[in-house]
Amino acid sequence: MAELIYVQDNGKLAFGDYTLAAKAKADGFLFGGDLYKVKTFQEITKLERNGMFAYESVPGTDVTDFSANDKEVGFSVVGTTDTQVALGLEAETEYKLYIDGTNIGKMKTNLGGKLVFSLELAAGRSSQVRVVKQ
Repeated sequence: MAELIYVQDNGKLAFGDYTLAAKAKADGFLFGGDLYKVKTFQEITKLERNGMFAYESVPGTDVTDFSANDKEVGFSVVGTTDTQVALGLEAETEYKLYIDGTNIGKMKTNLGGKLVFSLELAAGRSSQVRVVKQ
């Protein structure tokens, strides 16, 4: 990824670069009326929206087709190995998680609104994630 955060041709957000050896960040990116900040490199990718936690992966990832509204978050993610992903959602709320079109089941966010799950990623392989509020 040449840019750390950008709007794709389809109007969705893309961010992150897991190939970077050193930390890089982009701040003050305006998209859809919201202000975004991204920090990324091999070990972690983190996205904030309006100063609030939105996405984090350990190790770092590239995220494309990212869209979020009150009911659903969706994105495609690429990395090099198994990855833990955390999303900032509504606190103590139940969500249904889909990975590559498969219903993984229902999960509930904690008091801080974090939803944490793992993805089995391999170099060059992407996974599509959908998280739908119940």
